This record gives sequence, structure tokens and C-alpha cells, in this order.
Amino acid sequence: MILFFRRTILIAFVSLSASFAVYADLANTLEKVKPSVVAIGVHTPTGRPQNSINGTGFAIGNGQYIVTNHHVLPTELDVSLLQQMAVFVGSGKTAKVRKAQIIGTSAKYDLALLKIEGAPLPAMKLAGESFIREGSAVAFTGFPIGAALGLYPVTHRGIIASITPTIVPVENAGSINIAMLKRLRDPYLVYQLDATAYPGNSGSALYDIESGAVIGVINKVFVQETKEAVISKPSGITYAIPVKYLYDLLREHKVKW
Repeated sequence: MILFFRRTILIAFVSLSASFAVYADLANTLEKVKPSVVAIGVHTPTGRPQNSINGTGFAIGNGQYIVTNHHVLPTELDVSLLQQMAVFVGSGKTAKVRKAQIIGTSAKYDLALLKIEGAPLPAMKLAGESFIREGSAVAFTGFPIGAALGLYPVTHRGIIASITPTIVPVENAGSINIAMLKRLRDPYLVYQLDATAYPGNSGSALYDIESGAVIGVINKVFVQETKEAVISKPSGITYAIPVKYLYDLLREHKVKW
């Protein structure tokens, strides 16, 4: 009985030590990651408020290229209001507005590549094109609920719960075309996470806790009831596009990473 008790204590101690190690790794990695994280939205010089945030992005390559989701991009800009596609760099009251242009998009994989004006940002390193193992510890940093919490990046952590097929939803049957039907027959694989993302987290880099290498891009959350309930009743199930699909977009537009 005493031997069993000692073994239980030892196992608990080892488990606790491992947990502390993971937190220490994340704290160190986060210091390197945060300067690369940006908010994606629209700047309206004549508006009140002037800035609106649709999602999150992160710097790659030479530091002037920004990755985010396709669905985060504004559908149209009001020229009469001088609206501009914008990337918000920094945090809190020190955040700056940078003009951005769209370099390329992939509606199929819900990815977009932007280029910002001005000085380059610290760039995140991309992981290899192979899928990482289920059970791997990961984290993502972004702006949940847009600007409601202020321009202060928030970090969530979890594991790769599954590598699973996905399909891109459409609003109605009239939106379905031949290309979409082909994708329904052959859906691509994405990461399913046991971490909770919120509106505004779309476009966040999913990264390895130890190395900080980007392994995917957060793109949607499983909704239990309605879109309005995603904040009050989050499902805790989040999906991310593997970085292997981002490489296709970068090669297409000859962007070095």
C-alpha cells in the first residue's frame, strides 16, 4: 500500500513538472510570437470609429507579407468614405495603422496573402509541409471578439485533437457550383483542436508551443446553436488550415518564406 502511494505521488509529480515545462515553453515562445501578430480590418479616416477589426493575421517571409483568412477580407470598400484595407500593428494605444494590398487569395483553403507598407515586422517561421502528430501541444494568438477587448493579443493553447476532412459551407443552394461539388466529393484535411477560438481569432497562426513554428491558420469554430451563441456557449472545437496549403499560395505568387 505504501509502495502504491509513493508511485502515485511520483507520477503526479512528473505530470506536474511536465505541465510547468509546457507553460515555460509557451511563455518563452510567446515573447517571440507576439510582435508578428497583427489585426486585419478596415480604416475609415472619416468614420467614427475610424477602425474596424475583422480578424487576425501574422507576418512571414521578409516581414512585409501578412497571412490571414480569405473570409476576413472586406467584401468591398466604400470609396466615398476613403476606406482602406488595413493592418493594425502593435497593441493597445500604441497600435499603428498600415495600408495593405491583397497579393493573392485561396477561397478553397480560406487563405489570403497581404503586403503592408512601411518597415517590416518580425516574421514567424513556417513549419514543414507534413501534418504534425495528433496530440501535439499547440497555441494560437490573436484578437478574439475583434476590438471589443481592445488591441491586446490573446493566447489560447490546446492539442491537435484530430486530423479530419472538411468542407466549405455555402449560404444557399444557389451558391453551389461545379468546383464546390468536386470539393464535396474530395474534402481536404484540416486540424481539429480542443481549444476555443472566437470571432476575431480567424487568421491567427497556429504554432508549435516549443519552437513557435507555424503549423496552421485558424479559420473556423464549430457552433453548437447559433452564431450569436458562439461567445456565450463556445463549443471548444476549433479548426485550422494546415500550413501545407499556405505553401501552395506562396509558390503561386512567388513569395519567399
